[in-house]
Amino acid sequence: MSDTPAEAEAQAKPKPKAKPPKPEDKPFELFMREEFLPAVSSQLKDHAIDPDRLELVTGERPVVGGTCPMVVGELPGDRRFWLCFNSEDIASGKTITLADPGSDPTLLESFLIDEKRMSLALLVSRLLQRLNGQKWLGGN
Repeated sequence: MSDTPAEAEAQAKPKPKAKPPKPEDKPFELFMREEFLPAVSSQLKDHAIDPDRLELVTGERPVVGGTCPMVVGELPGDRRFWLCFNSEDIASGKTITLADPGSDPTLLESFLIDEKRMSLALLVSRLLQRLNGQKWLGGN
């Protein structure tokens, strides 16, 4: 019994390779530690900034309180930021808080509230965009 030409052609074609998982599909903590933090650090270094601190912690949300997972960043010159997540999910609600040298954070801002799909590139670019808005990334 021989295959029809269509069956023979289907068998001859190699199966498409499985796509590697997206970084965003990793569990939250792995994504943050293996993807997000290194990407932010790299982008900051592209602006000649070596962060004094850049880490994922679970702690007290600045300004309003409540425990949450957050990225805490300290840049040279005592500039600080907190990128807070409502839960261990990059698609969860996010807020950002900033503090200039010698001051405490006083304002909690919504962060990426209108985005339907969250990606590593989007998170990194919008964080750097926000820091640049503070004129923390150099020559503005």
